[in-house]
Amino acid sequence: MGRPARSPKADIDRILHALADPTRRRMIEALAERPHTVSSLSEPFKTTLTAVSQHLRILEEAGLVRSEKLGRVRSCRIDAEGLGILQQWIADRRSLWERRLDQLDKFLGELD
Repeated sequence: MGRPARSPKADIDRILHALADPTRRRMIEALAERPHTVSSLSEPFKTTLTAVSQHLRILEEAGLVRSEKLGRVRSCRIDAEGLGILQQWIADRRSLWERRLDQLDKFLGELD
């Protein structure tokens, strides 16, 4: 069972909100290297497991991280789907601005 359907704007808002925090970005970078347990992920941050869990919850709600509990251990990994949504959003904006700049270049060329 996947995540409930949301609007693309809501997805992007959640993703950008989640990535706005430097600690969460560092967590994403660590998880991009390999999956981690919550306790191993908390070590470099010198913070409580509760704080790490709160950050992870925000990352999960944004669709950037998935976690699973096996016994008493919760492990986390990157969710490529969430990163794909962000990548597509950025690509769409880049394409739009490239077209606009091409049109501007053409217009300015016609003035010469």
